[in-house]
Amino acid sequence: MQRGGWRYQTRDERRIGPATRIEVVTEGILTRRLQRDPELVGTGLVIFDEVHERHLPTDLGLVMVSEVRATLRPDLRVLAMSATPDIAALTAVLDDPPVIESVGRMFPVDIRWAPRQRRDRLDLATARTVMDALTAESGDVLVFLPGIGEIMKTKAALEPMVPSDVDLFPLAGALSLEDQDRALAPSAPGRRRVVLSTDIAETSLTVEGVRVVVDSGLVRSPRFDVGTEMTRLVTHSTSRASANQRSGRAGRQEPGVCYRMWSLVEHGARSRHARPDIAKVDLAGLVLEVAAWGSPIDELNWPTPPPPQTVKIARDLLHDLGALDEENQITPLGQELLGLPVHPRLARMLVNERSALGCALAVLIDERDVLRGRPEEVPADLGIRLRLVTGRGSHDRADRRAVEMVRRRAGDLARRLKIRFDLDEIDIDHAGSALLHAFPDRLAYRRRGRQFQLKSGGSASVGADDPLAQEAFIVAAELDGKKRYSRIRLAAGVDADTIATLFGDQVRERSTLVWDHDRDDLVDIVERRLDSIQLGATTRPARPGADTTAALVDRVITTGLAVLGWNSQSLSLRQRVAFLHDRVGEPWPDWSVDTLLATTDTWLVPYLMGMTSRRDLEQLNLTTLLRSQLPWPAGADLDEIAPAELALPTGRSVPIDYSADEPTASVRVQDLYGTTTHPRAGDRPLVLHLLSPADRPIQVTSDLRNFWAGSWTEVRKELAGRYPKHYWPDNPATAQPRRLKKDR
Repeated sequence: MQRGGWRYQTRDERRIGPATRIEVVTEGILTRRLQRDPELVGTGLVIFDEVHERHLPTDLGLVMVSEVRATLRPDLRVLAMSATPDIAALTAVLDDPPVIESVGRMFPVDIRWAPRQRRDRLDLATARTVMDALTAESGDVLVFLPGIGEIMKTKAALEPMVPSDVDLFPLAGALSLEDQDRALAPSAPGRRRVVLSTDIAETSLTVEGVRVVVDSGLVRSPRFDVGTEMTRLVTHSTSRASANQRSGRAGRQEPGVCYRMWSLVEHGARSRHARPDIAKVDLAGLVLEVAAWGSPIDELNWPTPPPPQTVKIARDLLHDLGALDEENQITPLGQELLGLPVHPRLARMLVNERSALGCALAVLIDERDVLRGRPEEVPADLGIRLRLVTGRGSHDRADRRAVEMVRRRAGDLARRLKIRFDLDEIDIDHAGSALLHAFPDRLAYRRRGRQFQLKSGGSASVGADDPLAQEAFIVAAELDGKKRYSRIRLAAGVDADTIATLFGDQVRERSTLVWDHDRDDLVDIVERRLDSIQLGATTRPARPGADTTAALVDRVITTGLAVLGWNSQSLSLRQRVAFLHDRVGEPWPDWSVDTLLATTDTWLVPYLMGMTSRRDLEQLNLTTLLRSQLPWPAGADLDEIAPAELALPTGRSVPIDYSADEPTASVRVQDLYGTTTHPRAGDRPLVLHLLSPADRPIQVTSDLRNFWAGSWTEVRKELAGRYPKHYWPDNPATAQPRRLKKDR
């Protein structure tokens, strides 16, 4: 390698020397070099390999190099290589270059169609197809499945089925390097392998000894949802180009066979090429790179133009992070974020924190999980992972190699930031606070159980046994992106005071007047809110104001007039006016319950100003309040037309009841001795309910004179028998009114 002048450079490693003639770099390294040196001084040819994969850095690199050739380096040569290229897209970017086709060295592969029925489970159908292949063919078998979950289910289905000389190996990026190496190692003599893989084995890795491929025809890839503004993994059919790449794995070393688990008709209906990343993923990093490049994003010659809505969402995020200004130009902070090999969100956290904690969190979020298993099988709590990284805890699903990788990569980030990386200095309790700088929109509060409400809208949950289920507030660094009920994949707890400090200028107080049923009174609940998230609440007595008045009126309307401080006077007044309204009509107002409740603005609201409580309602002088509503001069005549009381000869008075068809009064018969004219209420005779000394009814009359002259004789005998000590005259019309007993 050294004699030939070959060297390479990746994110983590650089092997470049003075004699280097051919330099192999990652796409991200090329982007960094172009930003730093747009002319690519000393470079004569740029080769893009596997361009059909259409990763974001590939498209960006092609666009940037194309613009360099058009403006600064017309002599710069570009070579784009692929086994299944999209010729039309590439020629448009590279200004119609010559196309060179090479047959290459490939053994024939026999395609066999083994369509899976829709009702068949993928794992069981795949296991059956693998067994058919093992029986019919020789050599090792490579199986393509969409994800680690399907791989492990298929492996479990195959274990009791395969012969004893067949070994099963899973292969996925989520597995440890040790597991990946075991899957890629050649078969032992006399043994066969079945490697169950994601699309990692489609182009990235070569599995030696394979001459049979079983292709499920499915792939799982990220999709950015402009509705939720989150990325989720979607399982979908592969393109025809991808299917060709997979089948080609069976013909690397000898003629092979590929079992496709779909039909020839279905194959013809599949898209020719996979959708490029630029059309389906988060574009925040790309938009920041283009802003640093300096050319308007919509004027660049893209193989596939970026979706405008996704670009807008990316810009909005970069504005929130402080990476772009109002003109969408990159800021000094944006330039600093660009220099870090992570998503702009994580870069913002790193720049703000400049700590070992920030570096560890960035790697934990950006790289393979340190806990083995499917996402739904492991807790989302980043605190557990930080304890593994710092050596302060353990977990039965811990991936030792992944933990070491996190420590190594976090140390690399610390060196970029020119800070010390010391595991002992990591404050795990500060994780949520650090994440808020990267994911301010992913703040969430627990509504009930393990359900959380996101600041940006929508709900999400953690596992039932996840420690985060006990947190009041969390910051979700990763979710599965489902629209309605997302599953939180990575998160950390954070306290309300920290939230209020970091979002101080955005925290608002919201006052809500409610009726406290325990206190049976109006109270003011003051909430501290950050958008849809309640950070805390305090309860205080209601204060005077229009809102308080409205709340008191609402209480009257919803619970009824009984909540007011009615007494005998105010009830009598309302009865009298209601009686006159029913008998006379105008000018007497309608004071029925329904009408009073419907017209509170007129008769009640003006008297509630300054009031704040149930006690205030009870102390309202309803007599004065209602009298003020009577029209003049009728109000002045009320006591004459419908008096509230009947004055008795004894000097006492009794209330007159207007609730019946005619006004009535209940009077002890002794109080009416000497009365010859029947009492009246205005121009109406009273219905008298005559009472005994014990206030028991003895007679009802509307003609007192006739009662004295007629029924009294019999009534007198009965009363004299019951109350012998009382005075019962023969002629009460001429007797003196008295309530005393007989003279001794």
